[in-house]
Amino acid sequence: MWRFIFGRLLQAVPVIFVVITATFFLVRAAPGGPFDAEKAVIPEVKAALERQYRLDLPLHEQYFAYLGDLMQGDLGPSFKYPGRSINELIESGLPVTAELGAYALLIALIIGGLSGILAALRPNTLQDYIPMSLAMIGICMPTFLLGPLLVLLFGIELDWLPVSGWGDIPGDKLMPSVTLGAAYAAYVARLSRAGMLEVLSQDYIRTARAKGLPEWQVVIKHGLRGGMLPVVAFLGPAFAGLLAGSFVVETIFQIPGLGRFYVQAAFNRDYTMILGTTVFLSTLIVLFNLLSDIVAAWLNPRLRAQLSE
Repeated sequence: MWRFIFGRLLQAVPVIFVVITATFFLVRAAPGGPFDAEKAVIPEVKAALERQYRLDLPLHEQYFAYLGDLMQGDLGPSFKYPGRSINELIESGLPVTAELGAYALLIALIIGGLSGILAALRPNTLQDYIPMSLAMIGICMPTFLLGPLLVLLFGIELDWLPVSGWGDIPGDKLMPSVTLGAAYAAYVARLSRAGMLEVLSQDYIRTARAKGLPEWQVVIKHGLRGGMLPVVAFLGPAFAGLLAGSFVVETIFQIPGLGRFYVQAAFNRDYTMILGTTVFLSTLIVLFNLLSDIVAAWLNPRLRAQLSE
């Protein structure tokens, strides 16, 4: 198992390095600069600003200087928030984004898991067709469409829920969490259905039923562990995707999370904020992928035996 973990970590290093390099040069290749939107300043002031942020250096020197700071855990200063570092901005926005992602993942697991299990118990019936059809709609509907629809219906027409904010008004966390978790609930439903169908057709499930065990006990005690393996393998990328994909939802519902900093950084050409957020989220994606693989291997006896050899 340790050899497996070490091998995956070695694979992660070049992936993160490529992400850092590509993002650095793509950001620098974009038209304009971080100080172009400011009021006109005299050339001496602009030169001082560029010198302060090392923008006066050749591009390759900026790149190696950034790598050196990154090796020390320093993501650099923000161009648009004077006196604040990217580490501080990420630290202030991450808890809100992580909370939103956790709620969305919980909604996805509850709704998607139950829908998939119920569909697998009665395949090719209405109990299967209805949740799977809804799952397909959830996969096809993007968050930038679902969010405004929920706001229009529950926030404006029915006036049941607040349309913006986070933690200030009761119920203001519900619509953003549902908006972000809907697509992942659809994926979980389809994965859990496929996994449960495969497990429920195994010989040991037939044996358990032949012994006269109640159907709920067969499903929960004998079927869930193997049937939910695809969902477990999906959890790591899903949570990382929820963190990285919360930008649209945070913008729609005016949530003060990491996503809004990232969107504003793109408009402001805040190089270090774009780079720092991309590097941070890329590292999270790699780590969550690794954790999901470890958990999936632990739950799968065959794979666990292979890794122990």
